[in-house]
Amino acid sequence: MAQREINRFAELETFVRVVELGGFSPAARAARVTPSGVSKLIARLEARLGTRLVNRSTRKFLLTPEGQGFYERALRILADLADAEAAATGGEAPAGRLRITTSASFGNHVLVPLVPRFLDRFPGISLEFHHTDAMVDLVAEGIDVAVRAGPLKSSSLVARKLGATTLMLVASPAYLARHGAPTTVAELEAHVRLGFTYKRATESWPIADTRLPPGGRVLASDGETLRHLAVAGAGIARMAGFTVAADLAAGRLVRVMEGADTEEREDFYAVYVGQGGPLPARVRVLLDFLAAEARL
Repeated sequence: MAQREINRFAELETFVRVVELGGFSPAARAARVTPSGVSKLIARLEARLGTRLVNRSTRKFLLTPEGQGFYERALRILADLADAEAAATGGEAPAGRLRITTSASFGNHVLVPLVPRFLDRFPGISLEFHHTDAMVDLVAEGIDVAVRAGPLKSSSLVARKLGATTLMLVASPAYLARHGAPTTVAELEAHVRLGFTYKRATESWPIADTRLPPGGRVLASDGETLRHLAVAGAGIARMAGFTVAADLAAGRLVRVMEGADTEEREDFYAVYVGQGGPLPARVRVLLDFLAAEARL
């Protein structure tokens, strides 16, 4: 008996729809099929791949790490197919305006140096940057892609990991000359510890076997202002490695308590709205470009 032919593109489309709509029932409604039919198709896909793609419960629908990787590749495959069909029917290269939001630190130190290369590679695309540390509503603001640090909190958004950076304590040589370099948690507690005005996923500083909150004497709303404060000698800051790399190399900043600092790593993601179906080509090429070129 001949083996039943597998429609792999139908599997990919169904799986992507399930992920972006957040479950079997909404995906079934969108495709006008039964939830049990969608569930069985995903189960067959998992059995064929030999791995679990989603964790199911009555309240939550979560991708496994294998499911996240498969989802990202499925998006690219479906987008490539859409591009191939567009090319066959006279479609053009990726074009249009991309609206991007990210922190001033990531934007200035990682994205801006990449812009000339991206523009040369995709001459039909124009870029619009919005630098803010605030959590922007992508739909309300018409944003195509946001680059954010920390875990994804909204189920309506899809994240693609770009990498991770080390968080480290830094200060200017002038500040340390005036106030002394701390060597213990008690000494560090007596220093001006520069912090943010908003709540962060990792709020406190992990030093030795304890976690020390930043001080409240000098606060800033964004990482670039915090970096400038540290360079000016206003206090000690805990910054992403890519933000202060040039300052460390030039001697404007130095590491503080390097042996005791646990050097936690912070993940960065390119985030976009999952609306079902392949991504627009202009968004897909940006995501692929950032994944390949952004160095954290």
